[in-house]
Amino acid sequence: MADHIQIRPATGTWVVRAGGAVLGESQNALELTEGDYPAVIYFPRSDIAMAFLEPSETTSSCPHKGTASYFSIVAKSGPIADAVWSYADPAKGVAEIKEHLAFYSNKVTVEQV
Repeated sequence: MADHIQIRPATGTWVVRAGGAVLGESQNALELTEGDYPAVIYFPRSDIAMAFLEPSETTSSCPHKGTASYFSIVAKSGPIADAVWSYADPAKGVAEIKEHLAFYSNKVTVEQV
């Protein structure tokens, strides 16, 4: 793992909400910190209502984590484009985030409850 990336269990219960709906709640989330960036909470896919997520064609690449694929949220108020990302095949040093999803905090609400 890159020296500037740390992954640890996120303490407590975490919830993600979008478009007036709860998309998921987890006591098994991970907290990833990378350099000076704000911490990101990664939710296990098994704790997210995947029926609300639609795969998008968007991808991005990180030299330390690998290639991310994106999802849009299908909300009652309309789609929330590319609000979620995941590393299906993460780099060895961050393998813990495989099968986890992260959400853009400017598009959804992610909070500890």
